[in-house]
Amino acid sequence: MKNFAEFGIKVPEILLPKNKDMSVWSVIACDQYTQDISYWKKAADCAGNSPSTLNLILPEVYLESPDRTERIQNIRKTMKNYLSDGIFDDEKEEFIYIERKTGYGRIRKGLVVAVDLDCYEWKPMSKALIRATEATIESRIPPRKEIRKNASLESPHIMLLVNDPSHSLVEKTGELVKNNEPVYDSDLMLDAGHITGWTVSSEQDMDCVHSALENLKKANSAPDGTSFLFAVGDGNHSLATAKAVWDEYKAETGLSDSPVRYALVEIVNIYDEGLTFEPIHRVLFGIDADKLSSYVQNKLGGTMSSCTSADELERKVKNSSAFFGFVSKTEDGKDKFILLETPVKELAVSRLQPVLDECIASCNKDSKAEVSIDYIHGSDEVFRLGAQDRKEKRTVSILLPPVAKDSFFATINSRGPLPRKSFSMGEASEKRFYLECRKLFN
Repeated sequence: MKNFAEFGIKVPEILLPKNKDMSVWSVIACDQYTQDISYWKKAADCAGNSPSTLNLILPEVYLESPDRTERIQNIRKTMKNYLSDGIFDDEKEEFIYIERKTGYGRIRKGLVVAVDLDCYEWKPMSKALIRATEATIESRIPPRKEIRKNASLESPHIMLLVNDPSHSLVEKTGELVKNNEPVYDSDLMLDAGHITGWTVSSEQDMDCVHSALENLKKANSAPDGTSFLFAVGDGNHSLATAKAVWDEYKAETGLSDSPVRYALVEIVNIYDEGLTFEPIHRVLFGIDADKLSSYVQNKLGGTMSSCTSADELERKVKNSSAFFGFVSKTEDGKDKFILLETPVKELAVSRLQPVLDECIASCNKDSKAEVSIDYIHGSDEVFRLGAQDRKEKRTVSILLPPVAKDSFFATINSRGPLPRKSFSMGEASEKRFYLECRKLFN
C-alpha cells in the first residue's frame, strides 16, 4: 500500500452499511438548515426506525436545545450499537471516488480520504499543507468538541478543495474506477439528488492518486518550500474541532498516532464544473450610497460610473472579477445604480469586507448613526433591498462579482483566510451527505 503521509493523507479503513437503503442511511451535513427545524423533522420521518447517519450526528439546529446532553448520549449509544449489531460490512482500507448529482442537475466529483490533522492549521497566515478558507470563530469549537470527543465513529461532511486545473487527481481517478461495480448507488432523501461511489484500492488506482498528489504538491509549493495543497471548502469548524480533539488527546495520552489523528473528508477539485461558487452579497442600512461608494473607491481605487438599469449593472459586475455594484434610491425615489471598477487582483471580497468594517466603525463612532450590515444570497435580493424606499433608514445593497477560482488559492496564500461570508459552495441541498464511516475512539 502506498504511503501518502507527505501529502497529509492516509488511506482510511472505511465502514459502509450492509445492504441498507442509502436514501434512508445518508443525511445532509449537520450545519445546514440551522434555522429550519421542519427540515430535520422531515429527515427523521424519512429515516423512521431504520439505521441512519441521522442517529450518529447532532444537527446544529439542536445545538442550543435543552436536551442536547441527552441527544449526545443517545448518539454515543447508537454508534456502539451499530458497531456491535452488524450494521456495517467489514471495514476496508480504501479511498472512495464519488459522483454526486444534485437536485439542480449538477454533477460534482469527489474523493473520500482521511487527512492528517497535524498537517492542518486554521490560524491566519498558516503555512500548513491544509488551510482554512474563512476565518474560524473559536467560540464555535467547544460545543462541537463535546460531540466528537470519545465518539466511536465519524462520518464526513467536510469538503477540501484542491487546486488542480489539469483534473489529474479526482477526475483521473474516476476514469480508472468507473468501469468497476459501484459500492453504492442511490437517490438521496428529500429530493437532494443522487450519489454513486466506487472503491479506489488497486495498486494502479493508488499509483494514480500518489502521482497526481506529487505533481500537485510541487505545483502548489512556494519558494520557501512550503506547500498549500488543500483548502477547506465546507466544514471548517468541524475540521478545527477534530484538530482540537486530537491535540487534547495527544497531550493527555502522549500518543503520536491514533485513529483520532485523522478525519474523513471529501476532496473536490476547485475547477470541477459541478462545483458552483456563489458570491454572498452585502446590504448596509443607515448609510448614504454616495458616501459608501466614495469611501470604498478611496480605499480600493478605481473609477465610478452610473448604470441606467439593474440589468446593465448586473451584466457588468458578473463579467468582471473586481467590479462592485451599489444599488439604492435617490432622494426623489428613483433607482440608483453605481458601478465601481477597481484594480483589485485578489478575490474581491477579501479586499472589500475590511473596508466595509472600517466604514461602519467610523460612521458609528463619529455620529449617532447606527449603520449595520447583512449578508444576502442572490442578485434578486440585492436589487429588491436596494430599491426599497426607506426614508428613515437608508439602504445600500452591494452586488459582488463572481468568485474567481483561479485566484482563490493565491489570495488565501498571500492574505490568509477570507473574511466571513465570502462565498457559498452551491445551495443548501447540494452540501455533502453523511454516508461513509470510520472508527474513531475505541
